[in-house]
Amino acid sequence: MLVTFGETMALFVARRTGPLRFARDFDLGIGGAESNLAIGVTRLGGEAAWIGRVGADEFGDLIRTTLRGEGVRTHAITDDEAPTGLMIKGRRTADLIDVRYYRQASAGSRLSPDDLDPELIRSARVLHVSAITPALSASARQTVRHAVEEARAAGVLVSLDVNYRRALWSPEEAGAWLRDIVGEVDVLFATEEEARLISDEPGRLPPRHVVLKFGAKGAMEHSDGVERRAEPYRVTEVDSVGAGDAFAAGWLAEWLAGAEPEQRLSTACAAGAFAVTSQGDWESLPRRSDLRLLTGGGDGVSR
Repeated sequence: MLVTFGETMALFVARRTGPLRFARDFDLGIGGAESNLAIGVTRLGGEAAWIGRVGADEFGDLIRTTLRGEGVRTHAITDDEAPTGLMIKGRRTADLIDVRYYRQASAGSRLSPDDLDPELIRSARVLHVSAITPALSASARQTVRHAVEEARAAGVLVSLDVNYRRALWSPEEAGAWLRDIVGEVDVLFATEEEARLISDEPGRLPPRHVVLKFGAKGAMEHSDGVERRAEPYRVTEVDSVGAGDAFAAGWLAEWLAGAEPEQRLSTACAAGAFAVTSQGDWESLPRRSDLRLLTGGGDGVSR
């Protein structure tokens, strides 16, 4: 089982392209790096648990029911003193996505070490964290450190996705935190730019598995001294938000399934490709039966 935690928000997506001030209709959903990944793992046949805080509001209920409906083992702690965070997404132009976060003093940002279930972490095969959570608050930062220490003490694989968010902290702050914790990590997911927050030599980072994402140019993995590369899948991009979460979910789902390294990287690229094909942070994440659709050929019609 994979265990993860962090902030999941209510997500409003404008239906109209242009400045958000002119939007009149929105689709309502949920989004959060860690819960996106948990859904991705379960869709591919793995078992995943998510821990987080939500407000005592309709948005918190939406998060709880959506994740449980996707088969994620959900530990949503209700915070009576803070609201569920919000994410607003629109298209400024056909090619430019505009994402705004309203998460300061939100329920999710108030995550603390006491919210974690130590036994759940110790019984997991993977603990996955992102560098979004430590940027939210001092208590959230302590929670990540505590979880990593629990996992390492129990011999649980620790996975970290850099997931750098400029709106949350500066490159200097993020880099300092990442350099401090990267030695405790077994698997690191990052873009080339994110990896350079840690080191000028991304290929020499300390984790046993360093997985670098190149977007439309594919991916590369350094594992146990061996470098492997994977070509991208060609799809029509609609919305790139959530692609990195899908990529990491694909890799980790295959690791949980005991797949060979080449299969891990191939599935990661396929999951990332599926993620960009529709609106929403996680809705188009693939199931096992979907993976063959990217390599099956044919005329593009499923009958």
